[in-house]
Amino acid sequence: MIFNPGKQILAVALMVLVLQGCGQPAQEQQALADNEQRISAAYGSWVSPLGAAEVYGSASAIGELQSVGDAIYFSESSPAEGGKVGIKRLEKDGSITSVVAPAFGIGSRVHEYGGGDFLGIGQSLFVTKGQDQLFYRIAPNQEALALTPNGTRHGECISYPKGSRIICVREDHRQPGEPKASLVTINLNFSGEGDIFVDGHDFISSPAINADNTQLAWITWEHPNMPWDNTQLWLGDLNRKGQLTNIRQIAPERKGALMQPLFSPNGVLYFIADYDNWWNLYRLDAKGDIEQVTQLKAEIGGPAWKLGQHAYAFENENTLIASFNKEGDAGLLRLDLQTGVIEVLAADFADIKQVVQGADGVYFVGNRPTPERGIYKVSGRGTELVYAPKICGLDPRYISRAVNVEFTTKGGDKAHGYFYPPVNGDYQPLPDTRPPLLMMLHGGPTASANRAYDSAIQYWTSRGFAVFELNYRGSTGFGRQYRQSLYGNWGKADVEDAVWAAGFLVDQGWVNAEKLAIRGGSAGGLSVLSALAFHDKFKAGVSYFGISDIEVLGKETHKFESRYLDQLIGPYPEMKAVYRERSPLYHLQGFNEPLLLLQGLEDKVVPPSQSQHIYKALKDKGVPTAFIGIEGEGHGFRQPHNKILALESELVFYGMVFDFTPAGTLPTLKLDNAEALARPGQQVE
Repeated sequence: MIFNPGKQILAVALMVLVLQGCGQPAQEQQALADNEQRISAAYGSWVSPLGAAEVYGSASAIGELQSVGDAIYFSESSPAEGGKVGIKRLEKDGSITSVVAPAFGIGSRVHEYGGGDFLGIGQSLFVTKGQDQLFYRIAPNQEALALTPNGTRHGECISYPKGSRIICVREDHRQPGEPKASLVTINLNFSGEGDIFVDGHDFISSPAINADNTQLAWITWEHPNMPWDNTQLWLGDLNRKGQLTNIRQIAPERKGALMQPLFSPNGVLYFIADYDNWWNLYRLDAKGDIEQVTQLKAEIGGPAWKLGQHAYAFENENTLIASFNKEGDAGLLRLDLQTGVIEVLAADFADIKQVVQGADGVYFVGNRPTPERGIYKVSGRGTELVYAPKICGLDPRYISRAVNVEFTTKGGDKAHGYFYPPVNGDYQPLPDTRPPLLMMLHGGPTASANRAYDSAIQYWTSRGFAVFELNYRGSTGFGRQYRQSLYGNWGKADVEDAVWAAGFLVDQGWVNAEKLAIRGGSAGGLSVLSALAFHDKFKAGVSYFGISDIEVLGKETHKFESRYLDQLIGPYPEMKAVYRERSPLYHLQGFNEPLLLLQGLEDKVVPPSQSQHIYKALKDKGVPTAFIGIEGEGHGFRQPHNKILALESELVFYGMVFDFTPAGTLPTLKLDNAEALARPGQQVE
């Protein structure tokens, strides 16, 4: 299909069903696949073919893609190695070779979230090791050589052939205070300090070099901005001596979140910016003026929590392939760089990342609403799956499919989410019952939910739970205005959206009003705790490394997010009273609902004290509460056995709270004050 770039592509590319309070999706999806008799059993107690070990024990995840010669290199986690990440090579003939074993454990921690972990040059790979954060050269038949000093972190490196060097983003932790950001050049053959190319900014990212190595572009931003607020695009010239000269900022008068600069094959600088509310493509014309290339009511790219993101690539000198996201749905477009004509490709994906140019075409990492996922190649007007990682398959009779829901939230604003009804080909519910609800909240809070197949969701729906993934105000994929509508309202608007979403689902008759649970991690964990502290809609909550004291978070967290709260709530200490007012830890008088807290004990983003303090306070208050602290885990659990423990413990918790017996052999959960549990229809005293 061909479109004029000035028109919206949403209607054709993204066929989204918006519910207006009609229908009953649970009934629609529970039709028998054959004539067998279903077993009648309580929601939550159904036997599922998908265990926690299948969800996390066999599934690997693909990270970054990179074209090196005729091959595509990619990082991939290994459940067998405790979630550690190695690198594989995909040849043109489809064969796969392991080039860095997962036991090595690559992983940068620049900005704590990392990304941009490796660079391939010829037969050598240059990688950051997760354990020590040193940057290594790995060459055939040679010992791995550390090129950088202790106390530094590197990521998002690019090749600079002048003087056999590499240009990297560096974060220097060797001095007291905040780590220092810079762009440095590193000799690819010898260990050393490296030479600073660019410094003097709070944050630096996204170096890009043109084909003839004469120009370098990069992104910077300053406190209190995050990279999705306001950033600066810079351009410098590289002279014959390898020096960076004539440094200038591109369009300093225009404010926006600029990201992912990339030079076209003929040397034109492209980048993504949200000048018109949506992240669209722009470029510099021959006069150095900014020209808007796409005019989509959709997002190209997403919030730069990690380095090394790639939302578009040049197919050749005349066409460009870009991924886009609109309200949780994803697709690809092919753009004719001369005429501006857009052709929509791959509109049946739910998530697309890592769009890179290979020797024989454009590749990307894609996830579908079905279990299919992996590395794809753009082939004509279609796509070809060229590598599929391990994933636990599931019979379609047990798969719940997302229904896109738009609902009215407090104040008349619109919010969004995905509803998954319970589905199990072997079971039917007891008469006149409705399923328990798991309200799932993403982190960020700028992340987003999408329709990509997720075994962790199917784990719940195949047991008889309904799941709602909420894209509350502040989520990505709905434009800059929606993303920033949470600013000043964090811990309030997101929580209101969760409460109103639950009310909407109850009003439709899709879920049991007495069995509403809310779960989330990090920023989503704050929303969980706030929903239970300030509202009485939900009957239970599960917080994964959630925030209970916002004021302490601002004092204890790492540099990347140290001023994020200035945007989400307001400057500190000027607005200290608001910080305390929004912190659940200080408002437990109405917090009576059971709570499960899961926390990595090495978390540097949300310190363990955030969970430990509210656990003790609720325990002393007499609220049914459990705390599981996990050694060796940071912000987000990585080791499969810990993920399995967390998921199974959560199921046990819901069984205790909602008075059903989960199927299977599950761990024992110590729930303090369990005697105070209220049964549906009762209140906790």
